[in-house]
This record gives sequence, structure tokens and C-alpha cells, in this order.
Amino acid sequence: MPTAIKPIAHEERLSLVDNLDELRTRLIICIVAFVVAFAFCIWQDDALLEILNKPIQQTTSSSGTKDSGGRLEQQARFQVTLRTALIREQQAINQIARSVPGLTPAARVALLRAIKAQGQAIAQLPKETPKRQPVTLGVGEPFTTTLTVSAWFALIFSLPIILFQFYAFILPAFTPDERKVALPLLLMIPFLFITGVVFGYFVVVPPAVRFLQSFNDQSFDILVQAKDYYRFVLLALLGMGILFQIPVGILAATRMGIVTPRQLRKNRRYAVLIIAVVAMLLPGTDPVTMLIAMLPLIILFEGSIILASALDRRRPTAGDQDEADVLDGTGEDAVAESAEPTATSVAGPGAEPHPTEPHPTEPDQHD
Repeated sequence: MPTAIKPIAHEERLSLVDNLDELRTRLIICIVAFVVAFAFCIWQDDALLEILNKPIQQTTSSSGTKDSGGRLEQQARFQVTLRTALIREQQAINQIARSVPGLTPAARVALLRAIKAQGQAIAQLPKETPKRQPVTLGVGEPFTTTLTVSAWFALIFSLPIILFQFYAFILPAFTPDERKVALPLLLMIPFLFITGVVFGYFVVVPPAVRFLQSFNDQSFDILVQAKDYYRFVLLALLGMGILFQIPVGILAATRMGIVTPRQLRKNRRYAVLIIAVVAMLLPGTDPVTMLIAMLPLIILFEGSIILASALDRRRPTAGDQDEADVLDGTGEDAVAESAEPTATSVAGPGAEPHPTEPHPTEPDQHD
């Protein structure tokens, strides 16, 4: 049975069994959090799939006026146009049946039957161009794809709890000074990850999907497989969440003394090149996705340098710390000086100090 977790100080020393017991307890908490989130995502799978389908639905023109050579989209636009024509024809026939005099009863009945048939046909035709949706090819692909998407969302929803358990497990190994550096950085990780995912969903993924779907679309009947599309979107969102951790990496490197803000400014061109390469490796290697992803990363890089410079100016240097120690009487020289006993303090206040040089002895006189 796992035991209750209690706070552990840096000075405490735990045995291997205690460490393993704590690790087991935290892993159980992470698994329970993931299972609960997974059950919720299975319950709301329709809403989650609708969220992921929005970028591809936005590539379809709702008015039916977008020019496209794809036969599937042309057929969808033709159905919308046909519905409009049938409505106008139905109105015209209805007006003839009601206003034209001299119609025989049989002709009037035929016109009413035509109006009814047109109404049934109009009801079957779409009012607007149907929005694109991913397609499935295998027998069990709808089921497995739904489970996969729910698992990814469950991981995202349970990530704060998982990260908290991870931080709580490793933080006792840090000294108090190291915690001052680590805690702000660790708190920034979930916030930056969520920001990157939201930015990717609203800014990066829609234009990327639109560009890739409309590229040379006159030569293809475009059908997007659900498995590949959801993998593309989820990997893009995950990649943006990870790339938004740039401030954490830069602040950690500067606080540990690996690099300085001045070195980062001097090598800015190499950083921009690395950002461009990383943005190019994101799913959907099109220039639109690359440029949209590069812009916030460069802004984060520059903002991280400014923040690192501000923190570096506030951090006391080694010389300032030594001077403060001397003024406080806690420096090494002050301690060594106070540790040396003086001759007066050893012999007492009324005693004479010991001579530093021995008195010369008188020579022996022999008769």
C-alpha cells in the first residue's frame, strides 16, 4: 500500500525503499489523474473531434463561390446551386397553378404534384457547401482514432498534475539557493506550454491546413484521412508547446552561468538560424507555417535576453558579496583575525608580553 506523501526537507536523508515508495505513490497519482481525464475525454469525444476538425472545415467556402478544380468540391457547389434553382422553379410553378385561369383539374393536380416533388428534392439538398471532414478507410479506424485523440487530450489535461508530481519529487534534492532559481522556471513551464498550444491552434494550424489543402487542388480530389490529419494537428500543437519553452532554457542557462546575455546578443544570428530550422521541421513544412511559427519564437528569444539581463544586473557579483561579508564581520579575513590569540589575551591583562628575542647569556668566567 502506498503511504501518504509528506513534505521532505533538503537536509533529510531517505533510504532507497523510502524513495521508491514515494515514487510509486506519485506515479499512482499521475495514472489516476490520466485515467480520470481519459474517461472525461471519451465522454466528450464529439466535442474534441469537432475542435480538431475546425481548421479543415475552414478551408471549405460556405458560400459555394470558391473556385476549385476538384470534382468533389465542384459537385458540392453544384448541389447548392441546384437547390437554389429548384426553389425558384417551385415558386414559379406554384404561381402558375394559382394564377393562370383555364387550367383543367388534371393539369392543376399535375402542377401540385410537381411542386410537392420539388419540395422533397429541395429538402434533401444541402443549404450550403458541406464542410470538409476527415475520412476513415479501415473498419476499426473510427474507434481507434477516437481513442487516440481522447488519449492525447487526456495527456494534455492531466499534464499540470503530472508536472507537479515530478517537480515535488525532485525539488528536495535542490539546495535552498538552487530552489530560488528552479522554482520560477518550473512554474513557467506549464504556462508557456499552454500558451504555445493555444497559439498553434488559432494562429499556426489554420493557415497551414488552408495552404496545404488549396495547393494545386485543381489536380486532385482531396480526401483527408482522419488518422493522418489528427496526427498532423496534434504534433503541430505539441511542437509549438515545446518550442515556447525557449525562455525557460535561456534563463536556466544564464542563471547557471553557462552563457551570458551579452554572448546571446552577439550570436543572435545563429539563434535565428536555429529557430528557422526548428520551425521548418514542424509538421506541414510549408513556408506559411514556418514564417508564422518563427515570429513568436524570435520574440520569445529577444524577450528572454532582456529578462536575463535584468536578472543578471540584480544578482550581486562575487566582489560585492565579499565586501558585504567584510562589513558584516563574517568574511574569512575577519574570522581568521578573530581566531588568532594575542599575547596579552593569553598572559592576562596585567602581565608583560613575552619577548620576541631571547636575552643573550653571559659567558662563563674561569680563573
